Amino acid sequence: MLSYIVRRIAVAAVMIFLVATSVFMILHVVPGDPVEVMLSSDGMAPDPQAVTEMRSRLGLDQPLHRQYINYLSRLAQGDLGRSFQDDEDVLSNIAQRLPRTLELIGMATLLSLLVGIPLGVLAARKRGAWIDRILGGATSVALSIPTFVLGTVFVLVFALMLRLVPAGGFVPFSVSPRAHLILLLMPSAAIAVGFSAVIIRMTRSTVLDVLQQDWVRTARAKGLQERRVLRRHVVRNALGPVLTVTGLQMGTMLGGTVLVEYIFNWPGMSGFLVRAVESRDYPEVQGIVLVTASLFILLNLIVDVLYSLLDPQVRKS
Repeated sequence: MLSYIVRRIAVAAVMIFLVATSVFMILHVVPGDPVEVMLSSDGMAPDPQAVTEMRSRLGLDQPLHRQYINYLSRLAQGDLGRSFQDDEDVLSNIAQRLPRTLELIGMATLLSLLVGIPLGVLAARKRGAWIDRILGGATSVALSIPTFVLGTVFVLVFALMLRLVPAGGFVPFSVSPRAHLILLLMPSAAIAVGFSAVIIRMTRSTVLDVLQQDWVRTARAKGLQERRVLRRHVVRNALGPVLTVTGLQMGTMLGGTVLVEYIFNWPGMSGFLVRAVESRDYPEVQGIVLVTASLFILLNLIVDVLYSLLDPQVRKS
């Protein structure tokens, strides 16, 4: 087990290195000069002398390989650089905003699992019945609606028409826990709808597969109650694939919350990312992409380890 974890960590380290290299190269290949963007005013071309001085100050006048070596050496020290726009530490800026995005993703994941797993088990138990058909149709509809459309509908219905909750905004938990959770609920629910549909389908499929196993028939033949068979034998063995999908979906949500945060005015990573891309701020874009990719890789590493703990066959292999 330990050797398996070490191998997975080594693979994760290589993937992070490849991501860091890829984002560096892409940013330096695409058209657009961050210095000219910063110094341009009202569409007027900047002064060439000012451009030269700024490029020298930011180190952009160095050969590409030298910039790459400097970039990797800073990364090795945990330094993501300083923003071209305001000279603030990129890691500090990310640390201020990332927890809010992770909170949104965490709540959406919790809602999805609380809804998706029980309904998936129910659909599997009632295979072919009316409830199974209703859930099948509902998941198809949920998967076909983009998250930002759901977010807009939620604002129109629950905030503007019914006036049950505010349309958006952010209140720190330390200031008002109740207001914080209320403002967190709608954007999380908008993200959770599609995710719940995925969990329902995956849970239904895996539970049906497990129910066909011989050892489940044996447990029933011994006279065990159906509820106990499901809880102790079926659901536990069906959670592995569901856990894998959950990790992948959480990683996908890291990059998919931009529009939702914008709609609900949630101060996460979305505004920071948009500003960085528009201004061609290399350190900020590199830092955001690298941190997001690292979290995605870390999530999948955790899922792999948990999967091996849940499934004895995977652990033995």
